[in-house]
Amino acid sequence: MSNPIYLRLRQTAIKTAELLGTPSFYLNHKSETQKSSESLKTNVLLKKCFTYMDEASMDSGHGLDHAKAVAIDAGSIIQVEGRIHNIEISLINELIVYIQIAGLLHDIKRKEKNHTIAGSNEAKKILNDFQMEDRYKRYIVAAIRNHEAFKELLEPEDEIAKLISDSLYDADKFRWGPDNFTTTLWLILNSLNMPVETLYKNFIENMKYIESIKTTFRTQTGKDYGPEFIDMGIIIGQVIYKEMTKILSKQSGRGKG
Repeated sequence: MSNPIYLRLRQTAIKTAELLGTPSFYLNHKSETQKSSESLKTNVLLKKCFTYMDEASMDSGHGLDHAKAVAIDAGSIIQVEGRIHNIEISLINELIVYIQIAGLLHDIKRKEKNHTIAGSNEAKKILNDFQMEDRYKRYIVAAIRNHEAFKELLEPEDEIAKLISDSLYDADKFRWGPDNFTTTLWLILNSLNMPVETLYKNFIENMKYIESIKTTFRTQTGKDYGPEFIDMGIIIGQVIYKEMTKILSKQSGRGKG
Protein backbone atom coordinates (compact mmCIF):
# COMPACT_ATOMS: atom_id res chain seq x y z
CA MET A 1 0.00 0.00 0.00
CA SER A 2 1.67 3.18 -1.25
CA ASN A 3 -0.74 5.85 0.06
CA PRO A 4 0.81 7.06 3.35
CA ILE A 5 -2.57 8.14 4.72
CA TYR A 6 -4.02 4.68 4.17
CA LEU A 7 -0.96 3.14 5.79
CA ARG A 8 -1.50 5.34 8.82
CA LEU A 9 -5.22 4.55 8.96
CA ARG A 10 -4.62 0.82 8.68
CA GLN A 11 -2.06 0.93 11.49
CA THR A 12 -4.66 2.76 13.59
CA ALA A 13 -7.22 0.07 12.75
CA ILE A 14 -4.86 -2.76 13.69
CA LYS A 15 -3.95 -1.11 17.01
CA THR A 16 -7.63 -0.58 17.82
CA ALA A 17 -8.42 -4.22 17.00
CA GLU A 18 -5.62 -5.35 19.31
CA LEU A 19 -7.04 -3.22 22.12
CA LEU A 20 -10.50 -4.72 21.60
CA GLY A 21 -9.09 -8.23 21.89
CA THR A 22 -10.17 -11.55 20.42
CA PRO A 23 -13.87 -12.03 19.58
CA SER A 24 -15.46 -14.35 22.14
CA PHE A 25 -16.40 -16.91 19.47
CA TYR A 26 -12.73 -17.89 19.19
CA LEU A 27 -12.21 -17.89 22.95
CA ASN A 28 -15.23 -20.10 23.58
CA HIS A 29 -14.69 -22.47 20.65
CA LYS A 30 -10.96 -23.07 20.48
CA SER A 31 -11.25 -26.82 19.95
CA GLU A 32 -13.73 -26.41 17.09
CA THR A 33 -11.49 -23.83 15.43
CA GLN A 34 -8.46 -26.08 15.78
CA LYS A 35 -10.31 -29.07 14.31
CA SER A 36 -11.59 -26.95 11.44
CA SER A 37 -8.11 -25.56 10.74
CA GLU A 38 -6.64 -29.08 10.68
CA SER A 39 -9.33 -30.23 8.27
CA LEU A 40 -8.55 -27.37 5.89
CA LYS A 41 -4.85 -28.29 5.91
CA THR A 42 -5.12 -32.06 5.60
CA ASN A 43 -8.34 -33.17 3.89
CA VAL A 44 -7.84 -34.56 0.38
CA LEU A 45 -11.00 -32.99 -1.07
CA LEU A 46 -10.04 -29.59 0.29
CA LYS A 47 -6.53 -29.88 -1.13
CA LYS A 48 -8.15 -30.59 -4.49
CA CYS A 49 -10.45 -27.60 -4.03
CA PHE A 50 -7.44 -25.30 -3.64
CA THR A 51 -6.23 -26.30 -7.12
CA TYR A 52 -9.26 -24.58 -8.64
CA MET A 53 -8.56 -21.29 -6.89
CA ASP A 54 -6.45 -18.68 -8.67
CA GLU A 55 -5.55 -15.75 -6.42
CA ALA A 56 -4.81 -13.54 -9.44
CA SER A 57 -8.36 -13.91 -10.78
CA MET A 58 -10.07 -13.40 -7.41
CA ASP A 59 -11.41 -10.14 -6.03
CA SER A 60 -8.71 -8.15 -4.22
CA GLY A 61 -10.60 -7.91 -0.94
CA HIS A 62 -12.10 -11.39 -1.11
CA GLY A 63 -9.18 -13.54 -2.16
CA LEU A 64 -7.66 -16.73 -0.83
CA ASP A 65 -7.09 -15.49 2.73
CA HIS A 66 -10.73 -14.41 2.98
CA ALA A 67 -11.93 -17.75 1.61
CA LYS A 68 -9.77 -19.70 4.07
CA ALA A 69 -10.99 -17.62 7.02
CA VAL A 70 -14.61 -18.20 6.02
CA ALA A 71 -13.97 -21.93 5.55
CA ILE A 72 -12.40 -22.27 9.00
CA ASP A 73 -15.16 -20.36 10.78
CA ALA A 74 -17.86 -22.22 8.84
CA GLY A 75 -16.29 -25.51 9.89
CA SER A 76 -16.33 -24.34 13.50
CA ILE A 77 -19.91 -23.08 13.39
CA ILE A 78 -21.21 -26.33 11.93
CA GLN A 79 -19.61 -28.30 14.77
CA VAL A 80 -21.38 -26.15 17.37
CA GLU A 81 -24.65 -26.27 15.44
CA GLY A 82 -24.30 -30.01 14.94
CA ARG A 83 -24.30 -30.51 18.69
CA ILE A 84 -27.28 -28.17 19.12
CA HIS A 85 -29.22 -30.23 16.55
CA ASN A 86 -28.04 -33.59 17.97
CA ILE A 87 -26.31 -34.62 14.75
CA GLU A 88 -24.05 -37.66 15.00
CA ILE A 89 -20.35 -36.86 15.20
CA SER A 90 -19.56 -38.94 12.11
CA LEU A 91 -21.92 -36.79 10.03
CA ILE A 92 -20.61 -33.58 11.60
CA ASN A 93 -17.10 -34.60 10.50
CA GLU A 94 -18.36 -35.00 6.93
CA LEU A 95 -20.20 -31.69 7.06
CA ILE A 96 -17.04 -29.87 8.14
CA VAL A 97 -15.44 -30.81 4.82
CA TYR A 98 -18.49 -29.98 2.71
CA ILE A 99 -19.01 -26.57 4.27
CA GLN A 100 -15.30 -25.82 3.94
CA ILE A 101 -15.56 -26.53 0.22
CA ALA A 102 -18.43 -24.02 0.15
CA GLY A 103 -16.31 -21.56 2.13
CA LEU A 104 -13.38 -21.83 -0.25
CA LEU A 105 -15.52 -21.44 -3.37
CA HIS A 106 -18.14 -18.94 -2.16
CA ASP A 107 -16.47 -15.83 -3.66
CA ILE A 108 -14.78 -17.49 -6.63
CA LYS A 109 -16.75 -15.18 -8.97
CA ARG A 110 -16.74 -12.13 -6.65
CA LYS A 111 -15.68 -9.81 -9.48
CA GLU A 112 -18.79 -10.58 -11.50
CA LYS A 113 -22.22 -9.00 -11.30
CA ASN A 114 -24.58 -11.24 -9.31
CA HIS A 115 -21.54 -13.05 -7.97
CA THR A 116 -23.55 -15.49 -5.87
CA ILE A 117 -25.32 -16.84 -8.95
CA ALA A 118 -22.13 -16.87 -11.04
CA GLY A 119 -20.22 -18.43 -8.15
CA SER A 120 -22.79 -21.17 -7.57
CA ASN A 121 -22.74 -22.02 -11.28
CA GLU A 122 -18.93 -22.21 -11.26
CA ALA A 123 -18.98 -24.34 -8.10
CA LYS A 124 -21.41 -26.75 -9.78
CA LYS A 125 -18.94 -27.24 -12.64
CA ILE A 126 -16.00 -27.71 -10.27
CA LEU A 127 -17.86 -30.23 -8.12
CA ASN A 128 -18.44 -32.46 -11.15
CA ASP A 129 -14.82 -33.55 -10.59
CA PHE A 130 -15.37 -34.42 -6.91
CA GLN A 131 -16.24 -37.83 -5.54
CA MET A 132 -19.10 -37.12 -3.14
CA GLU A 133 -22.83 -37.69 -2.92
CA ASP A 134 -24.81 -35.58 -5.38
CA ARG A 135 -27.00 -34.17 -2.63
CA TYR A 136 -23.99 -32.62 -0.90
CA LYS A 137 -22.92 -31.06 -4.16
CA ARG A 138 -26.37 -29.49 -4.40
CA TYR A 139 -26.18 -28.28 -0.80
CA ILE A 140 -22.83 -26.58 -1.45
CA VAL A 141 -24.06 -24.92 -4.65
CA ALA A 142 -27.22 -23.68 -2.91
CA ALA A 143 -25.23 -22.35 0.06
CA ILE A 144 -23.02 -20.30 -2.25
CA ARG A 145 -26.14 -19.00 -3.99
CA ASN A 146 -27.60 -17.98 -0.61
CA HIS A 147 -24.61 -16.29 1.04
CA GLU A 148 -25.42 -12.66 0.20
CA ALA A 149 -27.33 -10.46 2.65
CA PHE A 150 -30.76 -8.99 1.90
CA LYS A 151 -31.38 -11.24 -1.12
CA GLU A 152 -34.16 -13.74 -1.73
CA LEU A 153 -33.09 -17.19 -0.53
CA LEU A 154 -33.43 -20.52 -2.27
CA GLU A 155 -35.58 -22.84 -0.20
CA PRO A 156 -33.33 -25.51 1.35
CA GLU A 157 -33.92 -29.15 0.42
CA ASP A 158 -33.77 -30.32 4.04
CA GLU A 159 -32.36 -29.46 7.46
CA ILE A 160 -28.78 -30.40 6.54
CA ALA A 161 -28.93 -28.21 3.44
CA LYS A 162 -30.21 -25.34 5.60
CA LEU A 163 -27.47 -25.91 8.17
CA ILE A 164 -24.74 -25.74 5.52
CA SER A 165 -26.27 -22.65 3.92
CA ASP A 166 -26.83 -20.78 7.18
CA SER A 167 -23.42 -21.66 8.62
CA LEU A 168 -21.67 -20.43 5.47
CA TYR A 169 -23.59 -17.16 5.59
CA ASP A 170 -22.72 -16.53 9.23
CA ALA A 171 -19.03 -17.36 8.78
CA ASP A 172 -18.86 -14.96 5.84
CA LYS A 173 -20.54 -12.21 7.84
CA PHE A 174 -18.12 -12.71 10.77
CA ARG A 175 -15.60 -11.17 8.34
CA TRP A 176 -17.60 -7.94 8.41
CA GLY A 177 -16.25 -7.30 11.89
CA PRO A 178 -12.59 -6.51 12.67
CA ASP A 179 -11.33 -8.23 9.50
CA ASN A 180 -13.21 -5.76 7.34
CA PHE A 181 -11.41 -2.78 8.87
CA THR A 182 -7.96 -4.30 9.44
CA THR A 183 -7.57 -6.17 6.15
CA THR A 184 -10.37 -6.22 3.55
CA LEU A 185 -10.90 -2.46 3.27
CA TRP A 186 -7.23 -1.76 2.59
CA LEU A 187 -6.90 -4.52 -0.02
CA ILE A 188 -9.86 -3.05 -1.88
CA LEU A 189 -8.56 0.53 -1.63
CA ASN A 190 -5.13 -0.55 -2.81
CA SER A 191 -6.62 -2.04 -5.97
CA LEU A 192 -8.95 0.91 -6.64
CA ASN A 193 -6.46 3.73 -5.97
CA MET A 194 -9.35 5.63 -4.35
CA PRO A 195 -8.73 9.15 -3.01
CA VAL A 196 -9.10 9.51 0.76
CA GLU A 197 -11.77 12.16 0.23
CA THR A 198 -13.96 9.64 -1.61
CA LEU A 199 -13.56 7.06 1.14
CA TYR A 200 -14.42 9.69 3.75
CA LYS A 201 -17.52 10.87 1.89
CA ASN A 202 -19.04 7.37 1.75
CA PHE A 203 -17.72 6.00 5.04
CA ILE A 204 -20.67 6.68 7.35
CA GLU A 205 -23.19 5.26 4.87
CA ASN A 206 -21.08 2.12 4.48
CA MET A 207 -20.84 1.79 8.26
CA LYS A 208 -24.64 1.92 8.52
CA TYR A 209 -24.89 -0.91 6.02
CA ILE A 210 -22.41 -3.02 7.98
CA GLU A 211 -24.34 -2.38 11.19
CA SER A 212 -27.52 -3.61 9.50
CA ILE A 213 -25.88 -7.04 9.14
CA LYS A 214 -26.23 -7.55 12.92
CA THR A 215 -29.84 -8.68 12.60
CA THR A 216 -29.30 -11.08 9.68
CA PHE A 217 -27.36 -13.95 11.27
CA ARG A 218 -29.09 -17.25 10.62
CA THR A 219 -27.78 -19.97 12.96
CA GLN A 220 -28.10 -19.85 16.73
CA THR A 221 -24.30 -19.65 16.90
CA GLY A 222 -24.28 -16.75 14.47
CA LYS A 223 -26.95 -14.94 16.46
CA ASP A 224 -24.99 -15.52 19.67
CA TYR A 225 -21.63 -14.28 18.40
CA GLY A 226 -22.16 -12.40 15.14
CA PRO A 227 -23.34 -9.08 16.60
CA GLU A 228 -20.16 -8.85 18.67
CA PHE A 229 -18.05 -9.17 15.51
CA ILE A 230 -20.04 -6.36 13.89
CA ASP A 231 -19.87 -4.15 16.98
CA MET A 232 -16.10 -4.56 17.15
CA GLY A 233 -15.83 -3.67 13.48
CA ILE A 234 -17.98 -0.57 13.96
CA ILE A 235 -15.78 0.61 16.85
CA ILE A 236 -12.69 0.25 14.65
CA GLY A 237 -14.50 2.04 11.83
CA GLN A 238 -15.41 4.94 14.11
CA VAL A 239 -11.76 5.34 15.12
CA ILE A 240 -10.71 5.30 11.45
CA TYR A 241 -13.34 7.92 10.61
CA LYS A 242 -12.21 10.17 13.46
CA GLU A 243 -8.60 9.86 12.28
CA MET A 244 -9.60 10.66 8.70
CA THR A 245 -11.49 13.73 9.89
CA LYS A 246 -8.34 15.02 11.63
CA ILE A 247 -6.12 14.33 8.62
CA LEU A 248 -8.45 15.97 6.10
CA SER A 249 -9.05 18.97 8.39
CA LYS A 250 -5.30 19.56 8.61
CA GLN A 251 -4.95 19.29 4.84
CA SER A 252 -7.84 21.71 4.36
CA GLY A 253 -6.25 24.16 6.79
CA ARG A 254 -2.94 24.05 4.94
CA GLY A 255 -4.73 24.60 1.65
CA LYS A 256 -6.40 27.75 2.95
CA GLY A 257 -3.09 29.06 4.21
